[in-house]
Amino acid sequence: MRTYSIRRRLLVALLGVLLGAGLIAALATYASARGEVDTFLDEELRQIALSLRDHAQLDLARLQRASDDPDLRALVQIWDPAFERPYSSRAVAPLPRLRAEGFATIEHEGRSWRIYATPSGKQTVQVAQPTALRAELAARSAGRLLLPVVVLLPFLGLLGWWIVGSGLAPLTAVAQALTQRDPASLRPVTTPQPLPIEVQPLVESLNALLQRLEAAFDTQRRFAADAAHELRTPLTALTLQIQLAARAQSEQERAIALERMEQGVKRATRLVQQLLTMARLEPEAASKPTEPIDLSALALLVAEELQPLAAQRKVSLEVNAAAPAWVLGQEDAMRILLRNLIDNAIRYTGPEGRVDVHVRASESEVNVIVEDNGPGIAVEEHERVFDRFYRGRDAAPGGSGLGLAIVRQIAELHGGTVALSAGVPGGLRALASFPAVVVPAAS
Repeated sequence: MRTYSIRRRLLVALLGVLLGAGLIAALATYASARGEVDTFLDEELRQIALSLRDHAQLDLARLQRASDDPDLRALVQIWDPAFERPYSSRAVAPLPRLRAEGFATIEHEGRSWRIYATPSGKQTVQVAQPTALRAELAARSAGRLLLPVVVLLPFLGLLGWWIVGSGLAPLTAVAQALTQRDPASLRPVTTPQPLPIEVQPLVESLNALLQRLEAAFDTQRRFAADAAHELRTPLTALTLQIQLAARAQSEQERAIALERMEQGVKRATRLVQQLLTMARLEPEAASKPTEPIDLSALALLVAEELQPLAAQRKVSLEVNAAAPAWVLGQEDAMRILLRNLIDNAIRYTGPEGRVDVHVRASESEVNVIVEDNGPGIAVEEHERVFDRFYRGRDAAPGGSGLGLAIVRQIAELHGGTVALSAGVPGGLRALASFPAVVVPAAS
């Protein structure tokens, strides 16, 4: 798994933004300084030209030609028809003569010049400056303005490093709290200092996960303890039957012992099957995908599968589920729920008894009703029989005490309920209710 440093990434981003902003500021500062320098020097050229023009006709013969002094910012050239070459304040090749009054920028012998020209009688006064000088002055001005920013950049980087580190300190505190705790500890994560709003959802989600893990582990521990306790009885009985079979003095005694062994194996097998069913329905089952299920059709299929058991026990099994009854859930789990309800009714109804299954749907609810005319269950035990491994006082031998516990667990997993009541005119009535869903008709 690839890893990266949030601090380094944020710091690089911040420094990148600062450098980008600094570059934009430098360009904007240079452009502003260049504009101000151009305006100032243009006015300087104009004032020099106007001051020379105000002297009326200049005597070029008496003017001395200046040397090429680099400190002179302005080049003055005066054109006079009486002279072949113009007067120039610097020893440079004459610039082209401008015919119109005003400013102009020209290229001359590989250099760019800014010129202001004004007529003075028959003479023309031109004052010029290299544009490179203007760029140099603008750069110096911008540099002086940006120097404090450049000096502050390292300190801004260190300040950004500290700010990012302070912002990530809560994450470090959470990581340390998790590192220092015991591996088996599932208590909520706490930190000494208050958490920022951005970190609270992470810690709350983590605590919720730890809470679900603790509940799952408690369920597994309780399940394992209950399973070990319940399996001990049939295994002990099998051991005793094996010993009786080994000490049998006649074939009849051995046959009786083997028959009891077979019954014990069947009970143990049924118990293991029910335990495996409950294991599959533990909390992680809630994350499995769901789909629309027609409980009417499913009840008919389950009843058809249990018809041989009903026929063996001489029990009449009837299903009244004509109209579709759609719920949202897991089909395998719903099949187990229906099988356990119908199977319990068949097993606890005496010979020549009757079991009726009704599936009724309304706009908001789907009800599954399983009624029998057997001995029923005492009213005070209607809730107790949903506990794991609880078996009623009058329960028939061979049960595991898990069937109805599984039924309630499946019902709750699907947002439903299940309850027992006395049947009419007798026996037991089991009612499982689920939220109904609307399934669009196929076009």
